[in-house]
Amino acid sequence: MGLAERRAAKEYETKHLPRLKQEIVQAAGFEVPIEINWESLSAPDQAHLYEECWTKVYFTPLIGAFKAICVDDLGKDALKGSLKKIVITNTAGIYYGDRMASFMDGVLTLNHEPTTNVDSIEERQKGIQKTLEAAL
Repeated sequence: MGLAERRAAKEYETKHLPRLKQEIVQAAGFEVPIEINWESLSAPDQAHLYEECWTKVYFTPLIGAFKAICVDDLGKDALKGSLKKIVITNTAGIYYGDRMASFMDGVLTLNHEPTTNVDSIEERQKGIQKTLEAAL
């Protein structure tokens, strides 16, 4: 990761992540630790895309999935009782939303190429929701 990518990642972490974390808390009804593998999300010469892409690829679908699951107390309680941590990474070369989420031992892992199929938000949301609902 070059200097431009490190700067863009740091800017995202300080300027955008706090608001997104708050939206996650509101959607889920509780605070969940989030671990982000910044190095794996950082694509060379793509720093100008981070704000739009990372938000659309990881955070918007996650928040949407949480909102859909937590429409009632049953969903809220199930999520709160099972979800311990969220990991956001790009280590498996996954391009499709229905394959990006995995849930094991209380850890929801979102693994997706950070600048690919960016506008497929609904597909990713449904993939995250389906993965979580099957495990809750």
